Amino acid sequence: MIGLISATAAGAAARDRLAAAWPDRTRVYEGPVGDAVRAAFAECEQLVCFLATGAVVRLVAPLLGDKKSDPGVVCVDEGGRFAVSLVGGHGGGANELAERVGELLRAEPVVTTATDAVGIPGLDTLGLPVEGDVAGVTRALLDGEPVALDAEVAWPLPPVPFAEEGSTQGSYTVRLTDRAAEPAEGEVLLRPPSLVVGVGASKGAPVEEVLGLVEGALRDAGLSPRSLAELVTVDAKREEPGIVEAAARLGVPLVTYSAEELAKVEVPNPSDAPLTAVGTPSVAEASALVRGGELLVPKRKSARADGHASMATCAVVRRAGRGRLAVVGLGPGARDLLTPRATAELRRASVLVGLDQYVDQIRDLLRPGTRILESGLGAEEERARTAVAEARKGQAVALIGSGDAGVYAMASPALAEASDDIDVIGVPGVTAALAAGAILGAPLGHDHVSISLSDLHTPWEVIERRVRAAAEADIVVTFYNPRSRGRDWQLPKALAILAEHREPTTPVGVVRNASRPDESSRVTDLGSLDPATVDMMTVVTVGNTATREIAGRMVTPRGYRWQEGAK
Repeated sequence: MIGLISATAAGAAARDRLAAAWPDRTRVYEGPVGDAVRAAFAECEQLVCFLATGAVVRLVAPLLGDKKSDPGVVCVDEGGRFAVSLVGGHGGGANELAERVGELLRAEPVVTTATDAVGIPGLDTLGLPVEGDVAGVTRALLDGEPVALDAEVAWPLPPVPFAEEGSTQGSYTVRLTDRAAEPAEGEVLLRPPSLVVGVGASKGAPVEEVLGLVEGALRDAGLSPRSLAELVTVDAKREEPGIVEAAARLGVPLVTYSAEELAKVEVPNPSDAPLTAVGTPSVAEASALVRGGELLVPKRKSARADGHASMATCAVVRRAGRGRLAVVGLGPGARDLLTPRATAELRRASVLVGLDQYVDQIRDLLRPGTRILESGLGAEEERARTAVAEARKGQAVALIGSGDAGVYAMASPALAEASDDIDVIGVPGVTAALAAGAILGAPLGHDHVSISLSDLHTPWEVIERRVRAAAEADIVVTFYNPRSRGRDWQLPKALAILAEHREPTTPVGVVRNASRPDESSRVTDLGSLDPATVDMMTVVTVGNTATREIAGRMVTPRGYRWQEGAK
């Protein structure tokens, strides 16, 4: 919950705007400001104070305890010009909250955390448990001192400017490990969620027995419980109280699989007992191994002090971190048409793969340490293979394309290369057709289709058949890649096919470099368009029989009922 506190009418007006935008996330605190801040500080995860920063400093200073648990505090000035991250920038989420508040109130977010100021992700913001000299290692990163990455477990991380492998190392290290270890001087331990514990239990197995077995298995194997990702078992045990409560106490989800699925997993220690009880020769080992990984602790049984038979078994598996491939659409070119999600993925990626001219568009958004793999025109398949290969190494990869990555762009070749051994995330973008449509008016108000006239990848016979189908179906057509110096006859041919079914007065929109500084556009008609004025940077939109030019804009109605009256 976010507590909202104000002292004046101007502050209350801004406060109420925030409360209306986030009704389920905010709570307004009325009354004397001091009492309101103290109550909100005790009850909320975050605070937004519509007060002077000096006043808030004095009010919250006596309340501060530990930056790991204190709420994040954001101050907004009376004029609504700035949203200042004051306390708990990372741990309390105040930096991100300042950004969100700034977006809603049109205020400038002010973030002074050193790592955020220079674009380096804080070691305590990577989404992994962290131990050790976080301040010292972070300071070394900020000062440009060499910080080594010792990745004992492959795991996708956002870009951090670690020293190159093999270079002269300094006295600072970030160790990515699931081993039980104490951090050395100048060392930070990052705990990836790489460990999975499979659990089997007899009916009524006590939680203490299950929990003691799991904790003992991790301890004896020298593994950190902070890297435990989940407890897993068979579906038949999804409601077994001892297993359910053990997962809750360990703070991890309980995941279950069907007996049929587990029975297919090869394990070193099958048994007839679980086969009879739940239909699979293994529960602990099979459930831990069903999604792959390295068996670190084979099946072991719990030991009971009262001499009774064991009621629980467990096995421990290490799963390597899955690589992450984000296929990102950059939009038509204008920075303000790049989506926030695309920006977030670009800043998250440790490896960027893309066409050189697209990389240049967003180079300033990348974090320091991002590895850039760029290439020229005509290497789409190679870029897709490169991006997938990097993701398979456990990297966080962004593969970029213009417009929407799924429309005549990089998503298709990338997904053709990818298998289910990596995570693939699609990030939509504004297409050239949509950008051109907005410039022209509303030409896409009814059914429409996009057709590329480039026959480099598609035989012309197929393209022509599609153009004829669109012409006969009376669908608005947007032509991509309409004409180049080496392909100058395809557009005239496509327009001639459309002219067989549409009047010469049918509106046609021509937009070049949509949303870019040298953008140009015009509305003409099918009988007057000169194909020689069109190039590869142009999008050509041909209306249907209902499309009209109104006040210089193309408009395609949502229905045909007013068509007769508009003639």
